[in-house]
Amino acid sequence: MSAVVVVESPAKAKTIEKYLGKGYKVLASYGHVRAFPKRDGSVDPEHDFAIRYAVIEDKKKRIDAIEKALKRADTLILASDLDREGEAIAWHVAEVLRERGALEGKKVQRITFNEITRQAIQEAIAHPAEVDMKLVDAQQARSALDYLVGFTLSPLLWKKIRTGLSAGRVQSVALRLICEREQHIREFKPREYWTIEAECAPEGEQQERFQAQLQALDGKALGKFAITDGVNARVLASKVEQSRFAVADIQKKQARQQPAPPFITSTLQMEASRKLGFTARKTMQVAQKLYEGIDVDGERVGLITYMRTDSVSLSEDAIQDMRTYIAGHFDAAYLPARPRRFKTKSKNAQEAHEAIRPTAIDRTPQAMRTALDDDARKLYELIWKRALASQMAPAVLDQVRVDMQADNMTLRATGSTLTFPGFRKLYLESSDEPARQDDKDRLLPPLQVGDTVEIHRVAAKQHFTEPKPRFTEASLVKELESHGIGRPSTYASILNVLRERKYVTMEKKRFVPTDVGEWVNKFLVEHFQNIINTGFTADIENRLDAVARGEQQWKPLLREFWQPFKADVDQAMEADRPAEATDETCPECGKPMAIKLGKYGKFLACTGYPGCKVARPLNGDSKEAEEVQLSDQMCEKCGAPMAIKRGRFGPFLGCSTYPKCKNIQPLEKPKDTGIPCPQCGKGTFLEKKSRRGKVFYSCSSYPKCKNALWNKPVDRPCPQCGAPFVTEKTTKRRGTEYVCATEGCGWKESADKARAA
Repeated sequence: MSAVVVVESPAKAKTIEKYLGKGYKVLASYGHVRAFPKRDGSVDPEHDFAIRYAVIEDKKKRIDAIEKALKRADTLILASDLDREGEAIAWHVAEVLRERGALEGKKVQRITFNEITRQAIQEAIAHPAEVDMKLVDAQQARSALDYLVGFTLSPLLWKKIRTGLSAGRVQSVALRLICEREQHIREFKPREYWTIEAECAPEGEQQERFQAQLQALDGKALGKFAITDGVNARVLASKVEQSRFAVADIQKKQARQQPAPPFITSTLQMEASRKLGFTARKTMQVAQKLYEGIDVDGERVGLITYMRTDSVSLSEDAIQDMRTYIAGHFDAAYLPARPRRFKTKSKNAQEAHEAIRPTAIDRTPQAMRTALDDDARKLYELIWKRALASQMAPAVLDQVRVDMQADNMTLRATGSTLTFPGFRKLYLESSDEPARQDDKDRLLPPLQVGDTVEIHRVAAKQHFTEPKPRFTEASLVKELESHGIGRPSTYASILNVLRERKYVTMEKKRFVPTDVGEWVNKFLVEHFQNIINTGFTADIENRLDAVARGEQQWKPLLREFWQPFKADVDQAMEADRPAEATDETCPECGKPMAIKLGKYGKFLACTGYPGCKVARPLNGDSKEAEEVQLSDQMCEKCGAPMAIKRGRFGPFLGCSTYPKCKNIQPLEKPKDTGIPCPQCGKGTFLEKKSRRGKVFYSCSSYPKCKNALWNKPVDRPCPQCGAPFVTEKTTKRRGTEYVCATEGCGWKESADKARAA
């Protein structure tokens, strides 16, 4: 063996080892081998953003295996994926091995390939390079930014909204888009409008009916809201029905429809969502398997090129193979005279070389049916057809517009005929929204100017404007991409994280923000307007791309981000907890009641808390909701305040989030020791129990006075410092003692000795 090759996945390792043969040992890192430890401080802004990595626990055995294999080799070949994340993985593997001393006297090479085929692998091995530190730095900067945001915002959300919440840099922007769309839907006020639609036919030709719509009155085109009431609409409909129309104008033109470019990551996710109902995450999981390799006729082969890419270009070899296939399987008219080449619009496109395409166009979906499971077959067919269609001739449509006139009214009919399908014979891109009736192909009968048209049926149709629809996975990815937010490797995780955190739910395959999602978004928008602004986030992406191109250093980027962000965090930490104002007033103190968010949803609470503890569950329009008094105790099951309630056998403590949490406890009234609190001079010490059942003693004036003791106060002055009382403390070693509670005094005495005296 002469070299150890490190790839990311074991499936890929098996395929590549077959291609390389003897002298090469191919091992998998199983993705990242190092990460930030799960604690604050792994990225240190106080020391120029020093970063601390730790080997992931379950990856140590992977590194051990690589290190062991390297002892019998002279070269380490890093063959992780060809994007920034893959470059970072290669660097991390090398750094861990270097720290272990395993690279002494060894060559270290970096190779990349866009497809897992014998030719591509051997070509990569023949032209090794070095790890590109520009890409590594860009990935380090992205990881550090996300870490700083997550570890800084999450504790803030715990304190200001409720425990268990977290926030991410890019996910928060996606959540904002979803919440803003929901707000738009809530506030949308429909506008009424009417259209006059007629069923027509050439005079004497009853079988050739077609649809037309009233388009103009007195030579002036009718705008969308020209007819806004039913009375006027029905008058016009009656007038149209009683009139005799003749063809006044015919406009004909031929339109050429060009095919869509081959897939990039975002368009693959969009189209798989529209056509196959796949989530972005599922799409990428299935695509990963197609890329890494499938057993075909006893050989493992990669069926598609790398699936995380922003590039729409195709290699010259791939284009020629597709043109050859088209020429051999379609009529000559389906092959354009020249190859079609697509250019990537954004200069920030990822580093991958090509669009997503089949590695061999001759491996048709039909030929792969027995080798692929149902999901893989569907996705492969989508990729195969889209790529091949991109090199086919355009579709040709004949479009016709006919205007018919009577008195001062003009009816208009439109239609189109697909005269040559071109690429549409194989593939047509879907839309995010269902097609409207007037978007469908319509055939119009042969008509000439001057022909008389009979009106058979006229309808006045009422319509209402509609708000923009909620986002689907496809439309949200499209929206994020249009703003320049996120990159190929991030879309699936962004959408999945929002679901996992329960910030959104899916209704009819569309995103709906939950109460928690809306409260988190409201808080972030109020205090971090810049951070979750689409323009700001897109600018960060552009600057990360500049780091990847070597045009900017990564540490200055972190410094410029951190300073204003930290200032916003400090300011938000001092702000009041968010609440929604209501018109209700507290029945006990008269202060306004406000809606707040608890672990199990919204509840109504007095704004005078903690002085006034009136609260009640917010059960919508339930008439059974009643005011309850919150206690000092917290529910040991969910952490919400326990409320004092009344039952058949008297008062008891029940969780304030009931019925979601049904925890109850007996109501034990605190025992009053009668010993005055020296801190406030007003209350006395009460015996209470903590959440874990441990006895403690706190001032009866709580929460105004928060003085508390773990040891029982005893009505006896300290003989050493003169304090008004001492405490009783019991330990296994020393038994029961009297101890002065005054800091710095240190007096103590055996209780038995004190009693004997």
